[in-house]
Amino acid sequence: MSLRIEPPILIGLVFIALILATGTAYTMVTQGTATFISPPYLLQQLHFGAFLGITAAGMMMVILLGHIDLSVPWTLAASAMVGTAVGGVAGDFTALGVGLAVGLINGIGVAVLRVPSMIFTLGVNTVLLGLMVMLTGGFAPQNAATPLMTFLGSLRTYGVPHSVVVWALVSASLIFVLNRTPLGRYMYAIGNEEAAAYLSGVRTRLVIIAAFMICSLCAAVAGLCLAGYSARAFQAMGDQYLLPSIAAVVLGGTNILGGQGKYSGTVVGVVLIVLLQSMLSVMQMDEAYRQMIYGAVIILMLLIYSRGRAQTA
Repeated sequence: MSLRIEPPILIGLVFIALILATGTAYTMVTQGTATFISPPYLLQQLHFGAFLGITAAGMMMVILLGHIDLSVPWTLAASAMVGTAVGGVAGDFTALGVGLAVGLINGIGVAVLRVPSMIFTLGVNTVLLGLMVMLTGGFAPQNAATPLMTFLGSLRTYGVPHSVVVWALVSASLIFVLNRTPLGRYMYAIGNEEAAAYLSGVRTRLVIIAAFMICSLCAAVAGLCLAGYSARAFQAMGDQYLLPSIAAVVLGGTNILGGQGKYSGTVVGVVLIVLLQSMLSVMQMDEAYRQMIYGAVIILMLLIYSRGRAQTA
């Protein structure tokens, strides 16, 4: 049986190879060593990438339905901030509870009230922002991360960051859900045509609610890990993960309109974004140039994907 790699994943792997080659050549010319592809350096980048990977994993569940979750930034931040404020094991469970509660609210708003997901989740994100500002007075909370947060976010076992292990466990769970459970099949069906899925007997509202709860739960887990890495929670800690998480999912070949995509592609998209950001940092480019190159690569890959889909349509 031959191994078939989906075109988006193949293109992503080619871009990753180009980034590794460019970064290695630059470091060898400027520093005389190939530090860019050294195992410790790549493992460190995976450590950073795990926070994005966990967030993107949940985002993919929602995008598969043809929806989007713009409340991820402050779901991540609120979960971590409330968890550190409560403290201890109770704080860890409270943080996860915040994520599930936000996902339930988002799911009900989109599936039951039929409000467009972009509008509803953006509103929820703003409400969470206001609540956290009200609770903290606009200042960064002084509460330290819980022992579990520190264990997940900053510690290592045999050199492997625990956050990477958490990402792997989340990935394995979602791969199982997408490929081996009715919920996964229903997600693809709703993403392709919600009305047809409903007429065939799928309880579409429950599936949509479940997808949003998974997305928010993943954001809460990412918040736990990030708070542990930073030793505390802080204002707007999730803002930098919204657009990259969406970009990672789309760059991995998931159709932004829903119904099409593989989880392995999302992993490739996360690795591509992390390595690209790392290479631009190593090259010490000005922030303006970094953003221009970062955006140009994303646009280029999306154009390649759209052209490939048009040819196969």
